[in-house]
Amino acid sequence: MNSQGPLAGIRVIEMAGLAPGPFAAMMLADMGAQVLRVDRPQPAARPMPQRFWFTDRNRRSIAVDLKSTEGVALLLRLVGEADALIEGFRPGVMERLGLGPDACLARNPRLVYGRMTGWGQEGPLAQAPGHDINYIALAGALDAIGPADGAPVVPLNLVGDFGGGGMYLAFGLACGLLEAARSGRGQVIDAAMVDGAASLMTYFYGYLAGGKWPGRGRATTGGAAPHYGVYRTRDDRYLTLGAAEPKFYANLLRALGLDAEALPSRDDPAHWPALRERIAAVIRTRTRAEWDALLAQADICYAPVLDMREAAAHPHNAARGTFVEVDGHVQPAPAPRFSRTPAAVPRAGVAPGVDARAALAGWGLAEGEIDALVAQGVIA
Repeated sequence: MNSQGPLAGIRVIEMAGLAPGPFAAMMLADMGAQVLRVDRPQPAARPMPQRFWFTDRNRRSIAVDLKSTEGVALLLRLVGEADALIEGFRPGVMERLGLGPDACLARNPRLVYGRMTGWGQEGPLAQAPGHDINYIALAGALDAIGPADGAPVVPLNLVGDFGGGGMYLAFGLACGLLEAARSGRGQVIDAAMVDGAASLMTYFYGYLAGGKWPGRGRATTGGAAPHYGVYRTRDDRYLTLGAAEPKFYANLLRALGLDAEALPSRDDPAHWPALRERIAAVIRTRTRAEWDALLAQADICYAPVLDMREAAAHPHNAARGTFVEVDGHVQPAPAPRFSRTPAAVPRAGVAPGVDARAALAGWGLAEGEIDALVAQGVIA
């Protein structure tokens, strides 16, 4: 739908699916790719109206009966005009439909075929069911998040579905498209959430190899250090401190009115609980707004903990346009930003198949051909 952005002119077919696949498609569409979502004729009911599925933005939809010979033929014809394809089914499903990599690459040798799964295309668990929480558990990511004296904390489904899944698939597709532009040949991208979640942990696996990984809840950036954590304010709101460097730590103590000489040394983790309590006691004396006014003027690493409504209204985010309003609803803007080929303001997603005629016409089908597909029940 968008013709503005660094990926303008790129055509992508998206087989409708759940979280990570649509997120990857959104990232490409945000950057200007022409993404066509292929839905089922009778998609499953959703708990919210279509206008609230923000990850469906910036693309059109066709609802196709892929159980029919004509439906498969239509998809293969569209594949012939595409640069990339995204699918998120279990291994073997696309092959059984007659739309696997071999069939699609035979039709279009330049196609970059992106596959999004939890466990990958092969391996003992390839056919096993799973969700984000299972993939990040097997990658070693979940065990590293949470308090030392409690169970691991589930970080929403950011690490598996969106970070280790959709973003890695989008990155893989972008790499594949670059390579195909040079070689003239497509290939298959096997993006597994367990692989992506493990890749996100690379920095910490280095600490493990070097004998410096302290365990869950004991690392500085894991919330154990008193100078790098979340604190409750007098009005039961929260703020974050990230004074990791000595300079910022000294500035923080001055802003809090604490004497470094009278405090336990932060260099010894054994002192961290006592030091955290000293800092926490001071933070509890003011409201979040009062601390915001005070600490925002100090040269320290600080930010209030904002809920989603507050984040959209914060002056910094407002100045940068970090959030945009689409059809009256606030949502995150496309990211990252490009100086010469900026992304356009997103357009709201559409219901399955609602603009099939315009979508197919945009991919080169004549009006008579579209009429025939409707008459045959191939598209809704």
